[in-house]
Amino acid sequence: MKLPRTHDVSSPTGAADGTPRPLRADAQRNRDRLVDAARSALAHDQGALTCEGVARDAGVGVGTLYRHFPNLGALIEAVYSAELDQLAATAPGLLDDFPPDEALRTWAERYVRFTTTQPGLRPALRSGMASGTIPAPHTRQVLTRVVAEFLASGARSGSLRADVSPQGATSLLLGVMLSVATEPGYDAESDHIAAMVGLFVDALRAPTAR
Repeated sequence: MKLPRTHDVSSPTGAADGTPRPLRADAQRNRDRLVDAARSALAHDQGALTCEGVARDAGVGVGTLYRHFPNLGALIEAVYSAELDQLAATAPGLLDDFPPDEALRTWAERYVRFTTTQPGLRPALRSGMASGTIPAPHTRQVLTRVVAEFLASGARSGSLRADVSPQGATSLLLGVMLSVATEPGYDAESDHIAAMVGLFVDALRAPTAR
C-alpha cells in the first residue's frame, strides 16, 4: 500500500504544554465518521485504500480528513487504536473468568486475529510497523498496559513468570503477530494462530506451572 506524502498539518493545542484541545462536537463527529469509513474499507480492501476514497465514503471533503490525519498512515493508526481500545476493555473480564495464563492466551489470540484477519489492515500494519510509525506511543502503551495486567495477576497466582517485563512480553507478542501475518499461504481460519499464541504463553509460564 503506497502512503501519500505527509501534509503539513498541526494539531490544535490549547495549553502551553501542547495538550490537545478537545474537538468541537461537529469536528468529533467528522473524525468518528472518517475512522468508521476507514475501518469498513480496511475490512475489505486489498491495498487500494486512499485518503480521497475514505473522505468520500465518510461524506466529507478530503481537506477535512487532512485536518484530522496528516497522512494515510495516521488514519490507519487511528483505526488500529480504536480497535485496540475496545479489545483492551475485555481484559478485566477475562481475568475474572479464567486463570491468568488462560486469560492471557485468550486475549492474545483475539489480538492477533483482529490484526491479521482484515485484508487491508494486515498489510498496512505490517508496513507501518516496519517503518516505525505503527504502533504509535499511545497504542504501544495500551498494549503494554494490558499485558502488564495479565503478568501481574499471573505472578500473584504463580502461573506466569515474575521476571519478565511487560515491555519484553509486548515485543514478543508483536513478533508473533507480524510473523503470522507475513507467512505465505496465510489462513486466518486455521489453527496456526492458536498454536503460535500458545508458544507465546508457554514462554511466559512460571516453571512450576509448566
